Amino acid sequence: MKTTELGAAESLLSAAAVRARCRQILEAGLAGRLPHFNVVLDRLDDAARYVAETVRHNYPSLDVPFHARWRHFVVAGQDRWQAAIDEGLVPADPDERARTRFELAIVSVLLDAGAGPEWRWAEVVAGRDGQARWLHVGRSEGLALASLDAWRRGYFSSSLHTPRLADAGGLATLSAEDLAKAFMVGPGNGLVGLEGRAALLNRLGEAIEARPDLFGAEGRLGGLYDTMVARAGPHGLTAPDMLRVVLEALGPIWPGRQKLAGVDLGDTWTHPAVVTDDATNGLVPFHKLSQWMTYSLIEPMREAGHEVGDLDGLTGLAEYRNGGLFLDLGVIEAKNQSLLSREHRAGDEPVVEWRALTVALLDEIAPRVRSVLGVTAERMPLASILEGGTWSAGRRIARERRADGGPPLQIVSDGSVF
Repeated sequence: MKTTELGAAESLLSAAAVRARCRQILEAGLAGRLPHFNVVLDRLDDAARYVAETVRHNYPSLDVPFHARWRHFVVAGQDRWQAAIDEGLVPADPDERARTRFELAIVSVLLDAGAGPEWRWAEVVAGRDGQARWLHVGRSEGLALASLDAWRRGYFSSSLHTPRLADAGGLATLSAEDLAKAFMVGPGNGLVGLEGRAALLNRLGEAIEARPDLFGAEGRLGGLYDTMVARAGPHGLTAPDMLRVVLEALGPIWPGRQKLAGVDLGDTWTHPAVVTDDATNGLVPFHKLSQWMTYSLIEPMREAGHEVGDLDGLTGLAEYRNGGLFLDLGVIEAKNQSLLSREHRAGDEPVVEWRALTVALLDEIAPRVRSVLGVTAERMPLASILEGGTWSAGRRIARERRADGGPPLQIVSDGSVF
């Protein structure tokens, strides 16, 4: 194995690599050299105004939290994570609470690939009039509630005595049938990529068992918190530091992905517009779920008293809400409209191109949104722009354009990318 090849492979495991390579594809698009999409940058200011309007509607005070999994635990005006705290289900010790939050966030994010239009989580809640009623919740919020309920019930733990854990034994033995039961999957309530989700958690359990140096001798997912604390420098952790730990720890769990010099590259694909002079020529990393996970781990880290800097060192997320926003508002245009009427897989060249343009355009739209809102980058970092924000605006425009609120580009999901 050549040392230079190993170094090149490891260089892709960073947010900086995501940003730089997606920028290459944007520049090719601006020059009209992409095979599938045009970029109409003149429409970006209108898109920024649309996003800013969405931010003002969602957060009139402009105090926008980070784009994190914790937002999805708030449904119908009720914060379900806070309810778990109030019920005494969450440890009071700061470090132990952080480990618990890491476990819930990581598992919940890994289960947050697209649910499909059919699936719903259902539960009985009390209405404002005090009467019980059924609440049906789909997509990301529904998946969040399902994963929180599964955590409460001990689906991710191997211990009957400490059920609200996520450990190697519990995750490695979780079956698709278990997950179907936990997520209420059945006739008329099918969940896209069910088996892929279960397999992903099985591989996570195996990764925990194989790396006690990262997860600790107890084989607990929350041990990753201790590793991050141990690796903090004199000025604390940065968000890109946290992502590197996540990528190192979770690299082996991704199914059928590329490897280079023995390094698992995860959410990394190919596109001819990316040109380098080393073994990574043509490779485009996104690390979407890993970055989404990292955004979701910042709050537990801070709550435990650890500073996390350089939030904008992470990138925007290459997923269908952000990407759909740019397609629906015409900032990205398909060169052939038939692209929008057929299904694609995550590794297909048009999907890679669309995702890369999405990441780069999020960097372009963020300062424009701040300008419209009259706020600084310090007050509204990219993590808040996403939340306030481009993700919400992407969902909003999808509902305006399509009855099912689905994305404009149809993706066949295996439960491990989107």
